[in-house]
Amino acid sequence: MDDNNPNVNLGFLVSDVARLLRVRFNATAQKLGLTLAQARVVVHLSRNEGISQVALSAILEVQPITLLRQIDHLERAGLVVRRVHPTDRRMQQLFLTPASQPLLQQIFDVGTDLHFDAMTGLDAAQRAQLIAALSHVRANLAQAPAQVAAGSDNG
Repeated sequence: MDDNNPNVNLGFLVSDVARLLRVRFNATAQKLGLTLAQARVVVHLSRNEGISQVALSAILEVQPITLLRQIDHLERAGLVVRRVHPTDRRMQQLFLTPASQPLLQQIFDVGTDLHFDAMTGLDAAQRAQLIAALSHVRANLAQAPAQVAAGSDNG
């Protein structure tokens, strides 16, 4: 395999696929009145209700001030509400409102359609193999920093 060829290099392929997924999602998300960034906030909040802005910004890998603007927009739209933390008045927790639930379902529907489009031409076994292989690569990379640190201690 020629790792210098961007058509077969893992990093280039994964990056290109991620970029194309973002472009396709953005085109559809605009019809929902959202940006991809806002849709990501809604989805992650659905999985982490009550999370702080700082913790959510870490999950999303954005600066807290960037997230603040997105939260402000979603709050004005009636999709997100901030509540004071019960034991730390300096911290606010983020929650979705009931009005966000239909939108959340639409976001998931867009994702399902995009997933279907991306996997067109692959049979069930190929789809399962692709997901398993990418999951394995992710696991390898997730544990790599610990292994690198352990290896540097031996040198």
